[in-house]
Amino acid sequence: MLRAVGPPRAPLPLLRPRPRGPAPRSAPSPRLRAPSAAPPFTAAEPRVWTARTRHARLAAPLPSMSALEWYAHKSLGDGIFWIQERFYESGNRANIWLVRGSEQDLVIDTGLGLRSLPEYLYSSGLLQDRGAKEDSARRPLLAVATHVHFDHSGGLYQFDQVAVHHAEAEALARGDNFETVTWLSDSEVVRAPSPGWRARHFRVQAVQPTLVLQDGDVLNLGDRQLTVMHMPGHSRGSICLHDKDRKILFSGDVVYDGSLIDWLPYSRISDYVGTCERLIELVDRGLVEKVLPGHFNTFGAERLFRLASNYISKAGICHKVSTFAMRSLASLALRVTNSRTSP
Repeated sequence: MLRAVGPPRAPLPLLRPRPRGPAPRSAPSPRLRAPSAAPPFTAAEPRVWTARTRHARLAAPLPSMSALEWYAHKSLGDGIFWIQERFYESGNRANIWLVRGSEQDLVIDTGLGLRSLPEYLYSSGLLQDRGAKEDSARRPLLAVATHVHFDHSGGLYQFDQVAVHHAEAEALARGDNFETVTWLSDSEVVRAPSPGWRARHFRVQAVQPTLVLQDGDVLNLGDRQLTVMHMPGHSRGSICLHDKDRKILFSGDVVYDGSLIDWLPYSRISDYVGTCERLIELVDRGLVEKVLPGHFNTFGAERLFRLASNYISKAGICHKVSTFAMRSLASLALRVTNSRTSP
């Protein structure tokens, strides 16, 4: 098992605000959408790498890939880094976000976990200060899953401190690969991370969360605070993290610049409508200017308003009927796929 770099850390302190009214109404999956162009990432290795480069499979087996090869990153400034898995070429490839704080650091979603994400963060210098040679000099690090779908939660087992919304904490703790909608093919991984690797061997490993989140919790990183917003619909435990001071929304799969998925086993259209209404309210109140989503590129408040409004307008009876049929087929496929025993 790959392990996080550094000693175990104490859970992050939470600031619990007073309730502000009723709570909102209370995976990825075979994703039917084409991937968009990837941003220019920086690979932490001497050679230049361009995203979306196709690699021919070699007849001779390659050695195990290092974390520095598997991942690449791009700085957005203000202590935020955008990380992706270079050789996972799929519409399901999730964005991984690193948010650096003055007292604590945060990783939002962890990708597939085929190589060690903590090793990449420290070896590439993203987390370790140049002059810090001792583990004690490192700030505490927490990995937060915006939801437990496989492309977001696969690397959680590599971290000592893990947070997830309470609605999906049990599924993560038991390694429920039906609820994590584990669905991965060999063709999506264009360079195997280790000799003999096959997609059919992949499973989301069981992880006991060290921090169970509720709507309204605040993750305190020192110089920045991120508010947990429970936004079900795509999955029952989906969350956004809202940086109110900077008007940034880390949206996971709640909303991204593409067709929103609401036909998975634990998706619910009525919840999604309520979530989109809440997103519109954030825009109307001027609380969001930039969205850092779980997939594809970043976008602004106007696009957020349009995506949320479009979903609400289409969530009628016809959509519900077609979605029911798709959910039934997806559930059957996932049951069959995840009943197979890995060798």
